[in-house]
Amino acid sequence: MHLSKRAAAEFLGTFWLVFGGCGSAVLAAAFPQLGIGFYGVALAFGLTVLTMAYAIGHISGCHLNPAVSFGLVVGRRFPVSELLPYIIAQVTGGIAAAGVLYVVASGKAGFDLSSGFASNGYADHSPGGYSLIACFVAEVVLTFFFLIIIMGATDKRAPAGFAPIAIGLGLTLIHLIGIPVTNLSVNPARSTGTAIFVGSWATAQLWLFWVAPMIGGTLGGALYAAMFERAAAVVEAPAVDKGRAALPSARAVDRSIRLSDTPVQKSPL
Repeated sequence: MHLSKRAAAEFLGTFWLVFGGCGSAVLAAAFPQLGIGFYGVALAFGLTVLTMAYAIGHISGCHLNPAVSFGLVVGRRFPVSELLPYIIAQVTGGIAAAGVLYVVASGKAGFDLSSGFASNGYADHSPGGYSLIACFVAEVVLTFFFLIIIMGATDKRAPAGFAPIAIGLGLTLIHLIGIPVTNLSVNPARSTGTAIFVGSWATAQLWLFWVAPMIGGTLGGALYAAMFERAAAVVEAPAVDKGRAALPSARAVDRSIRLSDTPVQKSPL
């Protein structure tokens, strides 16, 4: 599929992640008496990735995150030539979602952007008052493990068809850990979308939520590729690999379809 169509899928997928995840925090987390609270917001973020992985995983790979795309480039799962269009699509999708969320949220009397609009922050703007160093370490480590989950779940040797579930639940767990620390980012596109509307402190602190996830994604992609993928050269792949959600690369899906009639396939890694 043409790169423009795959980028469009990334735009829509990232829109859904930011609107669904941040929307649950802004609109539903503290709703009187029936609010979904901390656990509901974490689950909402996980569900956005799980649903989009099944919806567009076969089209674009469903990265929805510049740190994921960059980590997959480092892990040799995604071509560097397509990285910039993906990141542009993800960031613009996040900004568009935040814009729609602002229109909806501001329709209620008493709405005030100073409450944070689900933006990420550190020190005085950390939900739990965590320091800059604590927030930086948390974002690096959690993004690192997110990449490990993605790389492992989409490995050709992993059980086919379950990658979106593992990745969605992984993101849920990551939010359960990280929301009190930074409001949890691990995704520069998600952070950029809401920060632009809040401005002031949110844009001033936005650098952390680009730098830390990119470092974590790079380390996760590099470590998995170095430690675990070389062994695949001597392992035979399943006889027929049907139903796998090939998140890292839409090209990999096309190639697996073309080879699906071959009885036994050697792993190319």
